[in-house]
Amino acid sequence: MPLSAKDPDTEPLAPRTLDRSTRRSQVIEATIECLAERGFSRTTVTDVARRAGISHGLVLFHFQSKDNLLAEVLDFLADEYQSNWQEALATASDAPEAQIIAMLKADFAPAICTPARLAAWCAYWGESQSRPLYQSRCGANDALHDATLVGICSQMNALHGYGHNPDRAARLLRIMTEGVWLDLMSLEGSYSVEEAIETVMLGARALYPRHI
Repeated sequence: MPLSAKDPDTEPLAPRTLDRSTRRSQVIEATIECLAERGFSRTTVTDVARRAGISHGLVLFHFQSKDNLLAEVLDFLADEYQSNWQEALATASDAPEAQIIAMLKADFAPAICTPARLAAWCAYWGESQSRPLYQSRCGANDALHDATLVGICSQMNALHGYGHNPDRAARLLRIMTEGVWLDLMSLEGSYSVEEAIETVMLGARALYPRHI
C-alpha cells in the first residue's frame, strides 16, 4: 500500500535555498504542529525536522537546542497574539464598549484561533516544566493585556455608570475567552468559531447589558 503523501516521516526534504527568516518561520510553524499533536514534553527536534521537511542538524543550526526552539516558538505565539489584539483595538472606536468587543473578537481571528495554535497554547499551559518558561516569556505581554482590559472596564464604569470592580470584570472577560479556547480544543465535535464568539459575547452582555 502506498504511503500517505502527508506523512511527515516520508515527505522529501525541503530545498536548502530558503533565506534565514523564511526557514525559521517554517521551523516555528512545524513546531506548533508538533506541539498540537504530541504535547510539550513529547515533541522532539527530530519530530520538528520531519514535519518541516529538513534535517535535524538544520533545525539545530537555527535554534541550537530543543529548549531554545520551544522558547522562541512561545515568543512567536505571544508576539503574534499581542499584535493581533493591539491591531484590533487600533481599528475600533474610542468607545469602551467597542473596545471590549474588539478585544473579545480578536481572540477568535482566523490567524490566531486555529486548532494547532490553540493546542500549542494548551501544551505550554498544561506542562509543569513549561510554567517558568511561560512566565518569563509571556508575563509582560499578559500584564499589558490585563492592564488594557482593566482600563477599558474602568471607562465603562466612568462613562456608563456601571459599578463592577474593573479588575474582576477584566479577569472575567479574559477567563471567558480562555475557557472557550479550551472548549474548542478539547471537546469532541466542538462548536464553530461563530458560536464561540457568541458565547463570550453573551457573557459580556451580562456584564454590560445596556451597551453590549
